[in-house]
Amino acid sequence: MARLVGVPLFLWLVLVEADWWALGLLVFAGLSDWLDGKLARALDQTSKLGTVLDPAADRLYILATLVGLTIRDIIPLWLVVLLVAREFAILPIAPIVRRLGYGGTLPVHFIGKAGTMCLLYAFPLLLLGDHGGGAATAAKVTGWSFAIWGTGLYWWAAVLYWAQTRQLVLAGRGSPPASGADPGPDPAPDPHHRVGPDDRGGRSDPGDRGDPGAEPPAGDQKGAETPR
Repeated sequence: MARLVGVPLFLWLVLVEADWWALGLLVFAGLSDWLDGKLARALDQTSKLGTVLDPAADRLYILATLVGLTIRDIIPLWLVVLLVAREFAILPIAPIVRRLGYGGTLPVHFIGKAGTMCLLYAFPLLLLGDHGGGAATAAKVTGWSFAIWGTGLYWWAAVLYWAQTRQLVLAGRGSPPASGADPGPDPAPDPHHRVGPDDRGGRSDPGDRGDPGAEPPAGDQKGAETPR
């Protein structure tokens, strides 16, 4: 929640060019992101709300940084279009997954996490690169490297999310009917079927298939194993 509240504060600090305060807040957000995830797993306090809000906070920080750096002419508009288009590209996945009976979210890929981390490194470095001096020039070059890699990984993760969604859709179409569904008309009797003692109401032979606990007859091991 503290990270979410910090998003508008971070945007305001960027717009008023209080860059060092903005960077400090961004560092705090990144460290708290790592710490709360580690504590949640160690204490077994994960929740569905947390799995939704955690990546949402990351995306909001990226969006706030995009808005602030675009207004200050630090990053070009085409980079903003690429990153926003990626979010729109994966937008239909949630209702599709929800309709299939899942929770509405997919597990986050490592590639998606790597792309997010690259972008979270890129924007502070680009913010530092807006100043003068050799350190600022190095920060600008490194920041653009992270930005290019992060954008590529971001889109790669989107392709993987759609591939995973396609697999879920195909699995849903190929799943067997639910228990209690109408199995359809009974098959026609086989005219070549030999009537055994069970069919006549007599005593069953241990070799017949009607006895579930019987051993199959010699030479007929086809039904010896049942699918689990």
